[in-house]
Amino acid sequence: MLDVIGALVLGAICAADLAVLIGTAAIRATAKWVAFTIAGTWVALLVAIAAAGGFAPAAGVKFPTPIIPFVILVVGGLLAWRAWPSFRDALLSVPLVSLVGIHTVRIAGVFFLVLHAQGRLASPFAASAGWGDIIAGAGAIPLVALIAWKGTAPRWLLSVWNAVGALDLITAVSLGALSADGTPFRVFTEAPGTAAMGTLPWVMIPAFLVPLFLMTHLVIAVRLRALRRNEMKSPAASDRFAPESVVRRIA
Repeated sequence: MLDVIGALVLGAICAADLAVLIGTAAIRATAKWVAFTIAGTWVALLVAIAAAGGFAPAAGVKFPTPIIPFVILVVGGLLAWRAWPSFRDALLSVPLVSLVGIHTVRIAGVFFLVLHAQGRLASPFAASAGWGDIIAGAGAIPLVALIAWKGTAPRWLLSVWNAVGALDLITAVSLGALSADGTPFRVFTEAPGTAAMGTLPWVMIPAFLVPLFLMTHLVIAVRLRALRRNEMKSPAASDRFAPESVVRRIA
């Protein structure tokens, strides 16, 4: 039953996050449809591989297989960010309220705690990923409300939340890898390990959602850095983060 609920919730989260990020980006309608098609194809491929057991622990495989799509998305996203200006500008054009708002769904990290309670995920991975996501998601809610109300947010508050949210994801991925069954670098050996993260619907978290959230943390950090540079040039600038102050719309 938990897997069914998880599939419905995670499916809705994936769809909502893509709709918000792509839908609010300042790009042409054609580019949006292309982006939706690419993202939908990636999700469908992940589901097909996971349904066939492609992410389950296998004899002779010395690393957690869900890390493969994670690395593909992270490395691919960073390369595109560096080498493809239109991709970078599209991400930077997404309104701040959208970039922060998609993280509110991370309160669904409660699923990690429930899986641990059912004996399907081990500590410390389950506790760290669960509570870390809950804190990041809960922290995003007042920020979104503040941005929607006043159009700005205190830069220091946004910086702290962004750092904590990114650190949570990095820690969760690291603990998940160090708890994976059958790997030579496994440090945390408490049963049942992290095998559940290679099954549907939970594989969608490391293979899609975590890279997506990490990329948005990067975008927010870049915009904060741009604001700091502007303040150095103009000492009279406010310490509040004007969300569209460093955004260039794409024709």
